[in-house]
Amino acid sequence: MAAIDATRPRPKPFWSDARFLIGVLLVVASIAGVWFVVSASRQAVPVLAAARTIVAGQPVAPDDVRTIEVALGRAVDEYLDPEALADGVVATRTIESGELVPVSAVGDGARADTTNVVVRSAVDVPESVRTGSLVEIWAAPLIEHGRYATPRILVPDASVVSVTRDEGVIGGASAALELVVPRADVADLLAAMSDDSALSIVPAAAR
Repeated sequence: MAAIDATRPRPKPFWSDARFLIGVLLVVASIAGVWFVVSASRQAVPVLAAARTIVAGQPVAPDDVRTIEVALGRAVDEYLDPEALADGVVATRTIESGELVPVSAVGDGARADTTNVVVRSAVDVPESVRTGSLVEIWAAPLIEHGRYATPRILVPDASVVSVTRDEGVIGGASAALELVVPRADVADLLAAMSDDSALSIVPAAAR
């Protein structure tokens, strides 16, 4: 029977190996990181959603929005916090009813390049024209009583705030619309209104 060599060193337990400990730490860190990401993505935060359709150029008032809690994860900074809604804020694009309000969709009203004008269309507008619709304003200058020149596009880009349709018995149907128009077009639009040009509102061509 062979004698046991008492001088031979005993093998170290595997859990005392530095590589094993490092591996365990890496696994724990990975699990903790995944848990943190999942937990953060599930955390609901308060953001603003449009209570009604808000048209580009229209001021965003507290009554136009409502606060809801949504889990947005890393996208939380892309949407408007309720405490960030200040006086003078306007929509820079149409925000549909129920849509979360992106930070990029609002701006400082003092620097807005649009304004609101009420325009009466000489003819009724299609049912598809509603709040938030993009429309064109056409003008036919008056030549003499009952005669008008060929219509031309006066304002190529306007947004509808509201539509009031009038069903006339004698003169035919017409409509009054509150529109958001570029300030650069206001002078020409007011001039056309003052010289009795026939104004018509038509849906904008698809872009």
